[in-house]
Amino acid sequence: MASTVEDFLSQTEEQEIVKAIRIAESTTSGEIRVHLERHTDLDTFTRAKEIFHILKMDNTKEENGVLIYIAVDDHKFAICGDRGIDRKVPGNFWEATKNTMSTHFKEGRFKEGIIEGVQHAGERLSAYFPWQHGDINELPDEITTS
Repeated sequence: MASTVEDFLSQTEEQEIVKAIRIAESTTSGEIRVHLERHTDLDTFTRAKEIFHILKMDNTKEENGVLIYIAVDDHKFAICGDRGIDRKVPGNFWEATKNTMSTHFKEGRFKEGIIEGVQHAGERLSAYFPWQHGDINELPDEITTS
């Protein structure tokens, strides 16, 4: 049986997203990850927070991890950031990123939606968490699945 990533994205598309994550993280100390799974019985944001914790994204030095979570078969997604981000940004911080992604998703352009979401998240984060000399990549950039 093929993995969720292989069903939803080709290997080339996956690598393009990983490249976008690396580029986005070159301007911010924030850590961006993408996670795919088929379905969740939970509220999408609640499940995203669970995955955030399972992936140990709440263990970064500046508490500035961001997860783009996608429940593929449910046609739902959520973006959640760690405590450090929530303390510094306005409450509607992710709305523009979600809207950008949603527009692409509605037209079946999943790779483009994810890449633009990653780019937008990186740009927005760089204002609050700029990359500084000596910053290290604290979390893997690969897309995860469950």
